[in-house]
Amino acid sequence: MNKTYFTLLSFFFIVLFSSCKKDVDNTPKISLTGTSTISVTEGQSVTISLSYSDADGDLGENTSNATNLYLTDNRVNVVYKYRIQQLAPSGESIGIKGNLNIVVTGLTITDGSSSQNVTYSVYVKDRAGNQSNSVTTGSINIHH
Repeated sequence: MNKTYFTLLSFFFIVLFSSCKKDVDNTPKISLTGTSTISVTEGQSVTISLSYSDADGDLGENTSNATNLYLTDNRVNVVYKYRIQQLAPSGESIGIKGNLNIVVTGLTITDGSSSQNVTYSVYVKDRAGNQSNSVTTGSINIHH
C-alpha cells in the first residue's frame, strides 16, 4: 500500500507541475519614451523615441521591402510604413528589448493655417504577424 500511495503521489505531482507551464506572450510591446520637440518650424523634422520588447525576438526583418513599423499622422489618417531591421539572429527564440527612433521629416501644415498641432500613433508587427499595442505622441505644434 505504501508503494502504491507513493506512485500515485508522484504521478499527481508530475501532472501538476507539467500543467503549470507558463504561456509566453510573443506579442511585441512598445512604449513611447518621448519626442525630440513639441514645437517645430514647418519643413523640419521630429524624432519619436520608443522602447520595445519581444519575448521571442522575431521583431524586425532583413528583407529590404518589408514593413513592420506603422506611423499614422492623426490629422489626416495617413499611414507611413517603415522597416525595422532584424534584431535577433535567425532561428533564435530569445527575448529582446531596446530603443527605436523614428525620424519624421518635412513636417507640413495641412490646413492652410499659420500653425497646426499633430499627434502620431505608432505600432509594430513581428515576423509572425503579431501586432503590438499602439502608442500616441503628445501634441506637436508645427508653425511657420
